[in-house]
Amino acid sequence: MSTVQQASAQVQTYSQTSINRLRWRKSAGWLAVRGALALICILWTLPTFGLLISSLRPKDALATSGWWTALAPSITAARARTGGAADQQEVDGRYVITGSILDAGDTRQIDSFGDGFLGGDLADNKPGTPIETDSGYTFTLQADGSYELSSPEPFDAENGYRFFFQAATPPALTLDNYTEVINSQGVGDAFLNTFTVVIPSTVIPIAIAAFAAYAFAWMNFPGRRMLFYLVVALMVVPLQMSLIPLLRIYSAVGIVGTFPGIWLAHTGFGLPLAIFLLRSYIGGLPRELIESANIDGASHFQIFTKLIVPLSIPALASFSIFQFLWVWNDMLVALVFLGQEQPVLTVQLAALTGSRGDNWEILTSAAFVSIVVPLLVFFSLQRYFVRGLLAGSVKGG
Repeated sequence: MSTVQQASAQVQTYSQTSINRLRWRKSAGWLAVRGALALICILWTLPTFGLLISSLRPKDALATSGWWTALAPSITAARARTGGAADQQEVDGRYVITGSILDAGDTRQIDSFGDGFLGGDLADNKPGTPIETDSGYTFTLQADGSYELSSPEPFDAENGYRFFFQAATPPALTLDNYTEVINSQGVGDAFLNTFTVVIPSTVIPIAIAAFAAYAFAWMNFPGRRMLFYLVVALMVVPLQMSLIPLLRIYSAVGIVGTFPGIWLAHTGFGLPLAIFLLRSYIGGLPRELIESANIDGASHFQIFTKLIVPLSIPALASFSIFQFLWVWNDMLVALVFLGQEQPVLTVQLAALTGSRGDNWEILTSAAFVSIVVPLLVFFSLQRYFVRGLLAGSVKGG
């Protein structure tokens, strides 16, 4: 083989090796990206999945074990007592006490028993095994909770004999928690109050912010830049700082505890973000389109209604999702400006748990009851969501 042929073969081998290496790196990068995305999805959805499972579990199971044990029997310890001397019967020369330590309809199965008058440890004895005590008693406990205690001598304990047991509760899912939440007094009115608050508190800021965003983007007037900077600065002001001053103003005007009052509050809190988001999007629309409309004699109002609004649907839908979710999940503003006389859903569900958190186990089902409507809103507008998040990232020519 000539030197030229050898060199050509080496180049081909090197090229093939480089191609294989690039393919391996591309495959490794593809797997790494997909793996990272899968991990992020799992980490985000796992708590929600756990919340859903918890909302379907009985209250007793919620108090004794975590949601990851929902499909496995749960073991709980308890104490029991046999019948007393009044319950004994003489059978074939022996005195026998029979009964059951589980109530009728109890689906638990005895896992082990011991301690008390039986001695030993709780996990020493299995169901169906006869146990001889130091007092000469013979005790047998079955898995269904039925027992037999016998002795050659009469029993003299009036209150029976105490012992301890472990029982396995079979896995069960139920809708009782949801039934309790939905049938609770005031939840229906709270739903209506929430819609009464949310719909105007979402529509009003969008309408005002759209006009303001168009003015900031395409109209020339003195102080436009400084006013826009002021709007952006308002985004960093915590709303908690304004609650007390607003409440004092509302008290002077007489709109505390009214729906118009909370509409104005949510409108004021949501406007800075809305104007900033919509201005970025509207300002990124093609300048030629606006100039052509001006040349044709269209007024600013005509340009806004016939051009800007139809082209800004993604940004409007994106902000609608943000504002709707924020108002729907709000509890602080609703509690301050509406109070408990006209509670929204978040306030009412918090009240169901009691002042001491007595009914904390219904919080899981209450959470899913409260997120049904936001989920419907999000999925109905999600096709605009990504486009709205990219508002203003690409400028027109």
